[in-house]
Amino acid sequence: MAALPATAYAGTAEEGKSRDRQGAHAAPAPQAVVKNASAIKKTAHKQDVLQASPELISVVGKQENPVLSGTTRRHSTANVQVISAQEIVRTGQSNAMAALEQLMPSVSSPSFSGVGSNRFIRTMQLRNLSADQTLVLVNGKRRHLTANFNANAGPNSGTEPADLSLIPLSAIDHIEVITEGASALYGQDAIAGAVNIVLKHNTSGGSLNFVDSGYYAGDGVGVNGYGDYAIKLGNRGGYLDVAAQVSNQLPTNRSGLYTGSMYFPLADGSVDPRQTKAGRDFNRLEGLGHTTMETLSVNGALPITDSIRGYLTATYGHRTVENQVTYRNPANNNTVRALYPDGFIPLMGMTENDFQVNGGVQGTTAGFDWDGYVTFGRDDESYTTLNSDNPTFGLASKRNFYDGSDISTQLVTGFKASRNFTPSFLSRPVTLEFGGEYRHDTFQLTAGEYQSWANGGVKVLDGPNAGATATPGASGHIGASPDTASNTARDTFDGHVNLSFHILPKWEWTLGGHVVSYSSLATTETGSVGTRYDFNKRWAIRANFNTGYRPPTLGQENYYYTSTFPTYTFAQLPTTSAAAKALGGGQLKGEYSRSYSIGIDAHPVDNFTLTANLYRIAINDRMANSTQFGGTAVESMLNNLGLNGIRYVQYYTNPVNTVTNGGDVNAAYNLNLHKYGQWIFSVGVNFADTEISHYNSTPSQLLALNQPYFDAYAQNTLLHSSPKNRETLGITWAKDKWLVSFQEQRYGQLTYIANPSLAAKDWTVVKPAFITNLTVSYDINPRWSLSVGAQNLFNKYPNQVSKAGQASSSGAFKYPYYSAYGFMGGYYFAKISYHL
Repeated sequence: MAALPATAYAGTAEEGKSRDRQGAHAAPAPQAVVKNASAIKKTAHKQDVLQASPELISVVGKQENPVLSGTTRRHSTANVQVISAQEIVRTGQSNAMAALEQLMPSVSSPSFSGVGSNRFIRTMQLRNLSADQTLVLVNGKRRHLTANFNANAGPNSGTEPADLSLIPLSAIDHIEVITEGASALYGQDAIAGAVNIVLKHNTSGGSLNFVDSGYYAGDGVGVNGYGDYAIKLGNRGGYLDVAAQVSNQLPTNRSGLYTGSMYFPLADGSVDPRQTKAGRDFNRLEGLGHTTMETLSVNGALPITDSIRGYLTATYGHRTVENQVTYRNPANNNTVRALYPDGFIPLMGMTENDFQVNGGVQGTTAGFDWDGYVTFGRDDESYTTLNSDNPTFGLASKRNFYDGSDISTQLVTGFKASRNFTPSFLSRPVTLEFGGEYRHDTFQLTAGEYQSWANGGVKVLDGPNAGATATPGASGHIGASPDTASNTARDTFDGHVNLSFHILPKWEWTLGGHVVSYSSLATTETGSVGTRYDFNKRWAIRANFNTGYRPPTLGQENYYYTSTFPTYTFAQLPTTSAAAKALGGGQLKGEYSRSYSIGIDAHPVDNFTLTANLYRIAINDRMANSTQFGGTAVESMLNNLGLNGIRYVQYYTNPVNTVTNGGDVNAAYNLNLHKYGQWIFSVGVNFADTEISHYNSTPSQLLALNQPYFDAYAQNTLLHSSPKNRETLGITWAKDKWLVSFQEQRYGQLTYIANPSLAAKDWTVVKPAFITNLTVSYDINPRWSLSVGAQNLFNKYPNQVSKAGQASSSGAFKYPYYSAYGFMGGYYFAKISYHL
């Protein structure tokens, strides 16, 4: 990746001098990007806590040394916001994605990502675009994708992004968020921007942190522990930083009471008396599942010579999740009443093993800084359906089923180099950076056990519908059959070159280009032009034009998913399957983008920083899930293709072109009132509106079946599942041993459609809301500190779903789960930290 750091590395002062003598640029320590740090606090760790706040709005860009440096530098054409680890852990959140959502108005990441498998992994949107349009890197190296495809309804339906939450909080030094559509500079997929997680690279010290948390409602109790420890390797700046995190999150539930019918009428047609006596607290669909997670990371480097060193970065994550799905009442044909006389609530489970290893050698030779590396990542997710049945096996049905696995891998090997040149006709050096990568991606979907998907041939055993046909497969989530299993791969060759220079002492330009060849797609070329003019040390203006390309993931092309609901079965079809082709599907095309931005960086007075940006991102052939197709003709066609009992289907496709217009303003002021403490005031505003600029032609197959290609429900999921605007006001105060952080957030409105069949009058507009967050910290002594805090301090809930919307889910969805600030009310935490 051209403009982001290869790996974090500071080295000792003497080593820095040695490398300077050989023509290399000493890589600055991450703390170097923070100003006025020493004046903030007396205690080292409290000082670190406040370092990040001014940097939340600080614009930095392509670093002085793009190959060896561990962080980015200021004053460049790219807009980058830096968030420190201290600011992240101060939120009390258990993972980096949730913390980014709280800290950055341009990020949207609801705690509930949707129904079904969407609930397993939290997703993130940057600048109102899709989750997988943001490139994620760790120490400047591409992060592999999750194997979890978000097939169901949710804010990021149809996406398969990388997962930030599997990196220990204690491993993170800082996070760089590039709010620039610069895929030509940073790598393919960076249509919305890029996120670079820079890991700690200390030579000593560490910390231990224990957090207890929960919701005001009394559920969702969580225990979270994380820590890190660093040691020095050798005497020339080598280091090894190890971090780990363990968390256990109990479930929450905000569903309404069950409103559906539970028992068959009596033989004379009267209501079964159990109907009026039965309780109604059966819904458990709307809430967090039970999650346990263990993560581990290692980040190290060891000098080989004065100018060459080896490095290794590795992360491992293990996660188990159990989510309760839709209640099956005893009158349902898919309920084997001899096994579940009062109905049952299936559990959808997932066990995940994820790791990535990145090793390489970098150094300086003949004036060139260079980096050669190999990265391998793998995400393995095994699925289960528990406390369920397969009604077509009758009394012989199992209750727990293995449903199969999704596995994604990525192998990357690459080389990049840079060098500064000093032409006589320019006042400053010219930086040339170039490199190439080979990537091998795979996606594998393995079959589940026989009963998880098979039709055992048994009809409904009893009741008024005895002898009727039940739905085969595990109720809740049908396992993958051998016919739907797949194993696909793609080879990618990626070359890039970037040039940075000043045509005048205050006027900088950056030029970048990528040429990428895919074994299963077209060869693409993308480019970037950026410029920045510094009027003086306080005011600068910059502008960028970028083209980008994002290919479909292998999961988006090949994923097959079947889910059963109480009255119907839904399937996500692979794009090239016979059923998808019969409905107009086919080979997915990649997304091409053009983005334009203009912004200012300003320091009007001392200790005050201001940035403002306007942007426009146009995307052709935007990828999204289609309409959920259904009806008699569709069901008949599916039956003829062997997909029996499936009522609704959808596939991933390229239905529209979109345009996103937006902007952001961020400001911060650092005020030292001496005996009244240090104050930091910050304001952040983000607005982004995405609209459809062109509808691609409806396939003839859908016209013949009178099926809409991309209906209002699908459009709303793509365009309006995150708020158009966010505003944040922050005040941080520190004095002696105390630190208080106050944050007021405003979330703009969005639209929630509970069911595709609902009329527009029954859609739910999630009204704007103000959310207050508060953290109070106290240093017990130089090593021990205590923090208590609350997110959503005043227990704000979104307005409830329309009555028709609630009825469509038998009361399960009481609140709109698209709500950007969640629907679970206030959240508290208490944290104790020990600094080694």
